[in-house]
Amino acid sequence: MSVETAILVGLSRQVALKRQMEVVANNIANMNTTAYRAESILFREYLVTSPTGDKVSYVEDYGIARDLREGAMEATSNSLDVAISGPGYFVVEGNDGPRYTRNGHLRLDDEGQLVTQDGAPLQDRDGQVIQFENPTVEVTISRDGTITAADGESFTLAVVSFDNEQALQKAANGLYKTDQAPTPVEAPQILQGMLEASNVQPIVQMTRLIDIQRAYEGTQKMMNADHDLQRDAIGRIGRVS
Repeated sequence: MSVETAILVGLSRQVALKRQMEVVANNIANMNTTAYRAESILFREYLVTSPTGDKVSYVEDYGIARDLREGAMEATSNSLDVAISGPGYFVVEGNDGPRYTRNGHLRLDDEGQLVTQDGAPLQDRDGQVIQFENPTVEVTISRDGTITAADGESFTLAVVSFDNEQALQKAANGLYKTDQAPTPVEAPQILQGMLEASNVQPIVQMTRLIDIQRAYEGTQKMMNADHDLQRDAIGRIGRVS
């Protein structure tokens, strides 16, 4: 392998490590974000045929995998906090189509609509916005997602699942979007007064960040050594000529 090729291989490795470092740092930043799912980079080998006919192996990051394990359930004092135990996502009304989330930190806005903390309305099983006549009404939420107000109004939260959760794409405000057709969860397990914590393991992520930094520095040392060899070879050729 030529010195130039070795440097290019090192650069491809550094680019992948930099991307991995960004993802791990984002996991750490979201360790306290409700229902956040930790992410990791997917890598693969990328073979290139050199001018001499040799196969040169580069590293390429080609996607992100999401850790779909459920986070811990944490009790709150808010009757409008809800968590999904098991599979499923709440359906949120978006400007250009439905959005999905497991973050059940909800509230009633001034118009009595049940919304996320960012003001996006939640949908019921019929695809309609959930709106109470009294915006200060007390509600009870049963395990199947039925919301009953003190004055008798009743709605049922839409809870859906997908064939491929990994294909869900990030949207604004911590929501997800997808072209997949959602499937209603027949028997959702909704917990009132609870929130799902992030499933990020801080110690694991910090250790991973340190390992990535060391790998990046090690690759840089290797590239510096190759560069020194190239510079030394050029110097020797110049003295001989």
